[in-house]
Amino acid sequence: MASALTEATSTIQSPVTEVEEKIKIGCCVGSGPGYASPKDAINGPRERLLYVTAVYTGTGRGKPDYLATVDVDPESPTYSKIVHRLPVTHLGDELHHSGWNACSSCHDDGSAQRRYLILPSLVSGRIYAVDTSKDPRAPTLYKVVEPETIYTKTGLAYPHTAHCLASGDILISCLGDKDGNAEGNGFLLLDSDLNVKGRWEKQGHSPTFGYDFWYQPRHKTMISSSWGAPAAFTKGFNPQHVSDGLYGRHLFVYSWPDGTLKQTIDLGNEGLIPLEVRFLHDPSKDTGFVGCALSSNMVRFFKKPDGSWDHEVVISVPPLKVKNWILPEMPGLITDLLISLDDRFLYFVNWLHGDIRQYNIEDPAKPVLTGQVWVGSLIRKGSDVVVEKEDGEQWQSDVPHVQGKRLRGGPQMIQLSLDGKRLYVTNSLFSAWDRQFYPEMIEKGSHMLQIDCDTVKGGLAINPNFFVDFESEPEGPALAHEMRYPGGDCTSDIWI
Repeated sequence: MASALTEATSTIQSPVTEVEEKIKIGCCVGSGPGYASPKDAINGPRERLLYVTAVYTGTGRGKPDYLATVDVDPESPTYSKIVHRLPVTHLGDELHHSGWNACSSCHDDGSAQRRYLILPSLVSGRIYAVDTSKDPRAPTLYKVVEPETIYTKTGLAYPHTAHCLASGDILISCLGDKDGNAEGNGFLLLDSDLNVKGRWEKQGHSPTFGYDFWYQPRHKTMISSSWGAPAAFTKGFNPQHVSDGLYGRHLFVYSWPDGTLKQTIDLGNEGLIPLEVRFLHDPSKDTGFVGCALSSNMVRFFKKPDGSWDHEVVISVPPLKVKNWILPEMPGLITDLLISLDDRFLYFVNWLHGDIRQYNIEDPAKPVLTGQVWVGSLIRKGSDVVVEKEDGEQWQSDVPHVQGKRLRGGPQMIQLSLDGKRLYVTNSLFSAWDRQFYPEMIEKGSHMLQIDCDTVKGGLAINPNFFVDFESEPEGPALAHEMRYPGGDCTSDIWI
């Protein structure tokens, strides 16, 4: 495929720095990857690079998706720029989420190395492994696991979330079978060299729907969430499909690590389409959060004295009454969340409303809003869509320009620095949904922002010096989604 991308273009070919080498090895020489504890991670080196999945699938451009390396070092001459692009080998993959072959769960294993970034392709079912060890600025393709191999051995397709395990294996949630039926979903287990081992869950213990998951080994528990049937969501969002039972509203509680489904939690209408799942980072804690997209509620889950798990809504984002939109009310659509490594702050985004929120969760049952910033939305000033307040007044959000550029779409994926002071934000959800709700992104592509986080008093502010514009990419505007640091982060590393 002769193109600028197939040359895996690098703006700068620089030697591996001392900081990057330290990140690549781990927090100390002789140890395994990552950090011994969340506290140690907080004191780790500042991020210098970010890997970002960039998507052409669904845009009509006929180019392969790619992994972008972004320079996030403010002392670098290429700060806030894409310095390398690694295209994948096929068209139509839809790179989405990513994970590592090894992380802090393997910290006690001195032979383990955080080397391969795992890139599941949500649409094609293909899984790529990218080698980041030789030159973190310019990673290379290591291995491709073909969808036929996965489906033949497991019946699984539509891979989504990847987490490394202390054993060295890699666990990936899959959202359906090759025909897009949710009934075929489950969990794919790969060995350390990405060979298919089989399904992780016991036979007959697959969830009703699949999406994200997080495990907390000290409580011998893994909890997974539920988006919907791929046959439904890959065509865009149809509200009737919710009524038809093609989207989820449950959490699935598994015994860890044996894969027995021990409890199903029905979140009801308050928990429609629960997506990202996060336990607190402290491995002794038995509580976490899930963002329910369509209901726009933040649900806390927790273990009861009898060992079963329960839930409660702790944050609600009310729908807005609007004019000139497809529905009379607009949900916030909580599509991503994360927790700071010190377990003090919860961050989440409202993709349709356009705001990012920061909550103090030192009391997890009573989150307190401490920061909010608007970085896009369907209800911004100048849009045809307006909010009708209870007193009859009309309102639209005030969204600033950054470096003279109008912000497109709404905040979608977020990633936090280890010290909790910098939040990175991209704006593409999934190409079919981008096209439906924010068609301008299909035309002009994504961008990435950095938000300054006040970790003392609370508060959020856009960093005006950082703006990565995917509109001007060599092969045309691209859609940016998941972000990862070479040294691990608060949405990939799990402590045991």
